[in-house]
Amino acid sequence: MSYTALYRKFRPSGFDEVKGQDQIVTTLRNQIRTERIGHAYLFCGTRGTGKTSVAKIMAKAVNCESPVDGSPCNQCAMCQKINSQTSMNVIEIDAASNNGVGNIRDIIDEVQYSPTEGRYKVYIIDEVHMLSTGAFNALLKTLEEPPEYVIFILATTEVHKIPITILSRCQRYNFKRITIDTIQARLRELVDKEQLEVEDKALRYIAKTADGSLRDALSLLDQCIAFYLGQALTYDKALEVLGAVDTAVYSRMFRYVADCNAVGCLELVEEMMVSGRDLTQFINEFIWYIRNLLLIGSSEQGSELVDVSSEQLAGLQEESTMLSQETMIRYIRILSELSNQIRYAVQKRILIEVALIKLCKPQMDHEQDLTTILNRLEVVEKQLENGVPAAAPAAPAVVEQAAPAEEKPKICPKALPEDIQALLKIWPQVCSQCGPVERLALQNAKRTLGDNGALVLQFSDPTDGGIFQQDDGKRLEELDTIIQNVLGKQVELQIRVVSEKVQEQYEDIGSIVHFDGIEIIDD
Repeated sequence: MSYTALYRKFRPSGFDEVKGQDQIVTTLRNQIRTERIGHAYLFCGTRGTGKTSVAKIMAKAVNCESPVDGSPCNQCAMCQKINSQTSMNVIEIDAASNNGVGNIRDIIDEVQYSPTEGRYKVYIIDEVHMLSTGAFNALLKTLEEPPEYVIFILATTEVHKIPITILSRCQRYNFKRITIDTIQARLRELVDKEQLEVEDKALRYIAKTADGSLRDALSLLDQCIAFYLGQALTYDKALEVLGAVDTAVYSRMFRYVADCNAVGCLELVEEMMVSGRDLTQFINEFIWYIRNLLLIGSSEQGSELVDVSSEQLAGLQEESTMLSQETMIRYIRILSELSNQIRYAVQKRILIEVALIKLCKPQMDHEQDLTTILNRLEVVEKQLENGVPAAAPAAPAVVEQAAPAEEKPKICPKALPEDIQALLKIWPQVCSQCGPVERLALQNAKRTLGDNGALVLQFSDPTDGGIFQQDDGKRLEELDTIIQNVLGKQVELQIRVVSEKVQEQYEDIGSIVHFDGIEIIDD
């Protein structure tokens, strides 16, 4: 006989075996016991939370010859047939592969015939959000007023894709993620039945990795047991099979980042690569590690919200005082953005290394938010405490350049039309002093003369024009300062975003001016 996977072998056969969905189970049992059964149900929730299992149990319960407190007896002929999938009363449909109008019309034709045995015909449509628009429309009338002997149970993981017309015709039940404690208790119950030797710590980690899905937890447990068949499953073995990382590694990485040790971070990433660890999972777990530090450092009750051993808690409490909470929030923000980027990236390692360097060197982060600035000050303070002088030779140069830039607009005369022509001759020189983003946008702009001798920059692409309109016009002010430094006169600048048809009505005065052969050198 072939081997049966654990999640199939221990699929719940009655409401009493369903874990983590007590409210839904109680409601359905009361409906069956009092014969207040609805005609259409919608089970929605994340994967592996028991939607299909509850649907099958309900199909047995409404047809059971001798139900026990609203739950199927699993002993009568009807329950046996449904368990063996030989009953004509329970029809399971996978909407992912049967999503057309023709498939729904077949159902509509079938519901006209009453069940040959039992009381109800139950249609279980899994992944119902995969149905086409036409299929949903074909189902509407039958779903609203089916024959009294027909029950529809729709199951989906993406309820937002289901039309509101379908939702309004169903009793909706939201299956929530199953807690780690509930999953661990269920795993312990099953391994004891199978007479397997598994550490509680290993079961705890598997339950946490499953992310609220009991089915995923059973699959992961099955994988670990198969790898170490005949041996005791320990926590370290579970880490090795699942490609996970021990908590001590996250502690090392956090201390490297806190000490601004970029080399140590990169060497640790190299270790992860050599040992075959999943880098995506490593980053996600590292975010949770910093989150735990943030909770512990935020309040005295934070330790109760962190699921770690007493030995690990002592180390976390020490590390939670190494950095400010604002800095750790910045770390979580950067790593969360990284987690989204590497999901489909080819060069995951490079993105991870760049993000870690950014954490270690906040001066490389171009964002000017308060958290980043405070993080930079923390780094400077640590350098001073360690006797490393903070480099500041660039400060006088900035002051020298800033002073003329602030005073020049006050003394520069206003540009005349002939000054605009002179400006257009040296326009590449102006562009060369701009950033790469602004430079590309200016190259795509059409230059025209506006009212009162203003220089109008017309953009057909809203993205290019938006560059000089966002950030309260900061980039437009920078461009104005560059023009004043180059030309020595004040030029009124106007930014307009127009369509290409409107743009064609104006002549680009920049194209009729002879340039002086000044080349733009890209950075």
